Amino acid sequence: MRVTHCLISLTCACAALLAGCGSTPPSKSSSSAAGQGVSRLSTEQADDIAIHAMGLVGTPYRYGGNTPDSGFDCSGLIGYVYKSRAGVAPPRTVAQLDDFGKAIPASQLRSGDLVIFGRGTPTHAGIYVGEGRFVHAPSTGGTVRLDSLSSKYWSKQFTAYRRF
Repeated sequence: MRVTHCLISLTCACAALLAGCGSTPPSKSSSSAAGQGVSRLSTEQADDIAIHAMGLVGTPYRYGGNTPDSGFDCSGLIGYVYKSRAGVAPPRTVAQLDDFGKAIPASQLRSGDLVIFGRGTPTHAGIYVGEGRFVHAPSTGGTVRLDSLSSKYWSKQFTAYRRF
């Protein structure tokens, strides 16, 4: 009986230890992590995302598109670039992208971060590539293009920034 009790105790202790190994470690508060611009991507991956996005400038816009051959909508462009360059599959819709990664302030933007436009339910998104510019797939009949956050149109839009 005593041996059985010891084996049960040992089994429970091992299970608890293994469960601890498989769980997510405690994290800092989300506001602290967001304020520090914590990223799961290396600087090299983030730069690669930006470079690849710029290489897709000129690709036709297509609603629901998510490959260079079929064309892109804004979230399809983001998904394609993140998946092909960092192995990360972001959510498919702009509304879902608004919860992807961590919120960061504009002052901490770096290449590869997301710019998300719209108050309440977001309506558009792109990939920040540095120097106040972002790549996005803007609208039917257009192509993927590089724009400035300080342009007359985009500077008037409510903008949020996310980092994975």
